[in-house]
Amino acid sequence: MKIMIIGSNGSGKSTFSRELGEILQLPVYHLDLYFWKPGWVQIPNEEWVDLIKGLVEREEWIIDGYYGRTLDIRMQAADVIVLFDLSPWITTYRVIKRRIQYHGKSRPDLNEECPESIDWQFIKYGWNFRRDRLPGIMNKLQNYSDQTRIIIIKTPKEAVKVLDEFRSKGRGASTCSRN
Repeated sequence: MKIMIIGSNGSGKSTFSRELGEILQLPVYHLDLYFWKPGWVQIPNEEWVDLIKGLVEREEWIIDGYYGRTLDIRMQAADVIVLFDLSPWITTYRVIKRRIQYHGKSRPDLNEECPESIDWQFIKYGWNFRRDRLPGIMNKLQNYSDQTRIIIIKTPKEAVKVLDEFRSKGRGASTCSRN
């Protein structure tokens, strides 16, 4: 099974991916870990695309991260796409909370030499994700809706419900929400 998890910063993608990976016994690849080299240095574009192509060729995976440049590569390969579409109030709160929680250290889904940080641009990006990114994502999802299971999560409770369904039904979970 190949599962793609996307959404804005602070939406809960990494936590959800870790839990889902444990439930389904699938390898989890957090894209932030690969995109950001130590010291918050971005991976070169060609290397990034090659890395994504290599990941999606694997037999099973959960890939967590938005990274719009490579969405199509991942969408074409995914059996399931989980889109987090949470309120910007929730995601902004989570970004700030995460910054406090990991002050001076790196999150588990980042390289060790990438201490948690926050700036106005990062907050603005997350706050405007629905306006700036979601319409394009929804258009792309329509192209894959016939062959790919699409799950749209709009609240933290829905995320728990989806995990519970996977927990009870395993890889055969049939949750699908479209808006």
